[in-house]
Amino acid sequence: MIHVKGDLDCEGNASMRKGLRREAGVPRAWQRMLSGRRLDLLDPSPLDIEIEDIAHGLARVARWNGQTVGEHAFSVAQHSLVVEEILAHIEPGVAPRWRLAALLHDASEYVAGDLISPFKAALGLDYRKFEERLEAAIHLRFGLPAATPMEIKRLIKRADRASAYFEATALAGFGVDEAAALFDPPPAGLAISVEPLPPAQAQARYLQRHMVLSEAAGFAPHAQAFDTE
Repeated sequence: MIHVKGDLDCEGNASMRKGLRREAGVPRAWQRMLSGRRLDLLDPSPLDIEIEDIAHGLARVARWNGQTVGEHAFSVAQHSLVVEEILAHIEPGVAPRWRLAALLHDASEYVAGDLISPFKAALGLDYRKFEERLEAAIHLRFGLPAATPMEIKRLIKRADRASAYFEATALAGFGVDEAAALFDPPPAGLAISVEPLPPAQAQARYLQRHMVLSEAAGFAPHAQAFDTE
């Protein structure tokens, strides 16, 4: 159950009014979140982004289009936790802010969904630009640079592909050789559990990890907008 706490601040109300003022006949380009925020997908503002909305959404977005074994889908929230764990294994001394970037690497999917790579390629560059704008707003909201340094992006991508390997072989029906060819073998000595969690557990763990990494990076604590029961 979601409990909204209090009224939105001035920026949130301004965003709401902007969304409601759209002319008749113009397609709606904003999404209302459970926090009460209205996020303009074409012009996302960091002021309309809340970590609780991200965690709630990602915990309910399925990796592999849901084509995985188990009672629950393997969520993007849980995938993000795995990627952050793998990144720390690959580069143990990496700064907390870049571990936070790894946790948030798929955060845009809380509104965009988890499109599989072949479909993203078919959509072309415009979708990539959409993702980049949303990612920049998310990063600014949580104290990170709008654009991730290239060396960190490569590190996160390596961890992402290692996570995909484990997910593919454990959950999505891929053989070891096929997964190794598509996603690259994971680093030696790395063993990761990818047993799918129920959405509420994945959401809670994502929120907790975000809080830990934000504090470790020296960012101000984030006030909750709503609670999940």
